[in-house]
Amino acid sequence: MRAHHGSARNQKKKKLFKAAKGFRGARSKHYKVVIQSVKRAEAAAYVGRKQKKRDMRRLWITRLNIASRAQGLPYSRLIAGLQKADIRLDRKQLSELAIHQPEAFAQIVSQAKAALDG
Repeated sequence: MRAHHGSARNQKKKKLFKAAKGFRGARSKHYKVVIQSVKRAEAAAYVGRKQKKRDMRRLWITRLNIASRAQGLPYSRLIAGLQKADIRLDRKQLSELAIHQPEAFAQIVSQAKAALDG
């Protein structure tokens, strides 16, 4: 006779129920519903991880636009100037500079302006 409810199955169920901890009602109590709930939650978490990256990039760009406009250069011109000046800093690094070291950011902006003018 073949065992249908062995330790591997129990471990799998235990893992799913642990993942569904905190879900309300049947979503944390009934095995069939737990499977669906956890699967849906994992799919949403995957999407959320991708969206987080997009949101952070948008935040960096917004910060850069505000900081560079204060220096008299809009964001798009700043990026074009940085490319011409061959300054290879990504948006995250630039936004951190703009917040924590405004003097250094001002120097970078002036280099970008010079590259655009000359």
